Amino acid sequence: MSPTPAPSYSRPVVRLRPKAEARAIRHGFPWVYADELVLDRRTSGMAPGTLAVLEDAERRALGLVTVNPASKIVARMLDRDPEAAVDQAWFEARLARALALRARLYPAPFYRLVHAEADGLPGVVIDRFGEVAVVQPNAAWAEAHLAALVAALVAVTGVATVIKNGSGRARGLEGLAEEMAVVHGPAPTEPVVVPMNGASYMADLMGGQKTGLFFDQRENHALAARLARGARVLDVFTHVGGFALAALAGGAAQALAVDASAPALALAEAGAKASGFGDRFQTRQGDAFAVLEALGAEGARFDLVICDPPAFAPAKPALEAGLRAYERIARLAAPLVAPGGYLVLCSCSHAADLSAFRNASARGIGRGGRRGQILWTGFAGPDHPVLPQLAESSYLKALAFRLDG
Repeated sequence: MSPTPAPSYSRPVVRLRPKAEARAIRHGFPWVYADELVLDRRTSGMAPGTLAVLEDAERRALGLVTVNPASKIVARMLDRDPEAAVDQAWFEARLARALALRARLYPAPFYRLVHAEADGLPGVVIDRFGEVAVVQPNAAWAEAHLAALVAALVAVTGVATVIKNGSGRARGLEGLAEEMAVVHGPAPTEPVVVPMNGASYMADLMGGQKTGLFFDQRENHALAARLARGARVLDVFTHVGGFALAALAGGAAQALAVDASAPALALAEAGAKASGFGDRFQTRQGDAFAVLEALGAEGARFDLVICDPPAFAPAKPALEAGLRAYERIARLAAPLVAPGGYLVLCSCSHAADLSAFRNASARGIGRGGRRGQILWTGFAGPDHPVLPQLAESSYLKALAFRLDG
């Protein structure tokens, strides 16, 4: 009996090493690391973003992947069908599924529309701001297929403007250059007003951090707003008003917002004014650690203190230093909380899991001479779904403590 011939594919084939864990791929893990793939001369010579059929060591097809030999994540799963056509219709199907979820969750079109692997578009982030969408193509394949992605995005959502935000650490890891450009429609000439949790936020979509606003904290903002009724609030690393504006919408007596960026604080002030909170809102520009130390020396006290820093541990090599930074933040912030008040600490570090972050925060609070109880453990909102097989898709942690006297 003659052996069954190997299937013939219209695309190149890449193959897992014999000891690579094909079962994890079959069960939904979306990445193949460089040490798991046979990187012969042909595979190593593939252009970043090449579409290929992934086979296991026994030459059984696992699906369609995108290959980037320059990346540690050498292959990303795109489709279980190895012959899938990655065209505008393919993008439209995935975007329509993502849109259906967000439209069910939110009454207004302000949300994360696509959360990368969790929405079936590896390395792609899309945030929607009403009639404007900001796309972050953080993987080589998305850069190569950007025209089809943008056309599908316009067709599915009807947005008038699409901005490409090609900045950030992830693109560097893929070997991609930084670029900011309007790729569809007219460029926004002023910040976009984003209604969220009863406040009006100002998002600078062309010059702000990330895509202009952090939608992921929406649920945690709402919790802080409930704690803020009648409170004096300190919001450190506020960006464009973050927790402070939500707290004021929730009835805070006053809020002090701290950030190193003068442009971000100007947007926060504009948001407070637009929300009708201008008379209860103040800002202080400076390094967060230095401001916390200065407030402590001044004897300042607040009923609610929130610290939402950038990622101190974006990758494993930075984990120990990052955890020390989170501990220091907690140590400096805890003494500023009035007896019986609340402290909210956040981390968006992929490398620091919840247990490590919680332990670092508790150590810092203890070193700050305080004790307390955890009232709330928060994560990113439901417009940031998590792929169960990929821990990295769950990155945001928020802890709310009530501190003793």
